[in-house]
Amino acid sequence: MSTHISVPPQLLLERVLTLEIVRVTERAAVSAARLRGHGNEKAADQAAVDAMRRELNKLPIEGTVVIGEGERDEAPMLFIGEKVGINAGPRVDIAVDPLEGTTLCAKNMPGSIATMAMADGGTLLHAPDVYMQKIAVGPGYAKGVVELDASPADNVRRLAKARGVDASAITVLVLDRPRHSDIINGVRSTGAAVRLITDGDVAGVIHCADPDNTGVDMYIGTGGAPEGVLAAVALRCIGGQMQCRLILDTEETRERAAKMGVTDPRMIYGIEDMAKGDCLFAATGVTDGSLLSGVKFRKDVIQTETVVMRSVTGTVRYIKAEHRQLEKFHLD
Repeated sequence: MSTHISVPPQLLLERVLTLEIVRVTERAAVSAARLRGHGNEKAADQAAVDAMRRELNKLPIEGTVVIGEGERDEAPMLFIGEKVGINAGPRVDIAVDPLEGTTLCAKNMPGSIATMAMADGGTLLHAPDVYMQKIAVGPGYAKGVVELDASPADNVRRLAKARGVDASAITVLVLDRPRHSDIINGVRSTGAAVRLITDGDVAGVIHCADPDNTGVDMYIGTGGAPEGVLAAVALRCIGGQMQCRLILDTEETRERAAKMGVTDPRMIYGIEDMAKGDCLFAATGVTDGSLLSGVKFRKDVIQTETVVMRSVTGTVRYIKAEHRQLEKFHLD
């Protein structure tokens, strides 16, 4: 039987959903960063997973991992259905990607992050680790300004019209994959620009929420469903629109999805279909990137940079930290 600590729920959520989850992503980022440039993706991912699990299990929550990583490629993972926390406190859903951009970390390239989301229990989409179609734009537009089933060219023109600019002023972020060649060609046919990234579509989606600083107006492409839910939480906190559809193109994936409560394999999910209620997103840089600086190892000090967002307040905090008690990061 679980024991609940006698703190008003709102105060407890406020406390749990701030600095505590920052510590979780900080530890995962530091552990992975020790293996930057070593060429071993699995080892870096395992280090991040182990650190994240260890820190999650210190939190005063009854947590369930509803979005994990690793089913598809048998990578180390915090598995779907895993219980985390000290089994005391609020019941929460957890979504994790302990090391987004494993290849980026292994090659010491820009843009690798450690990331997770936390939400009221039962409010995050329970999605299998499959691929997902995605389109996202930032805040300030009428609902439905872009649509998942519209062509890339049509979506560019619709967004340009909503902004009151020519299509040539629009930049679309796309993962650099052969499967996206039609998307890239469709965007460029309008005169719009394409910015290609090699990995990291959680960070990619977040970029389109702040086009004035990132230069990115829209994200289109197919990536992992876990990353889609994480990105939806971030957009829920900072504003924007997103539409997604699970790619359930085999009997095995359809059966897995059905077991997780997915009844309509063709359903288009909006942000609030994927993340309801109070939720929070945190990400810590592993390698330097346009979103966050990577971990810096100095003499007697480790430096980290983290962004943490909360939906109920719309607050976005950037936290630059210096960690001096190095034994807490298990660096022996």
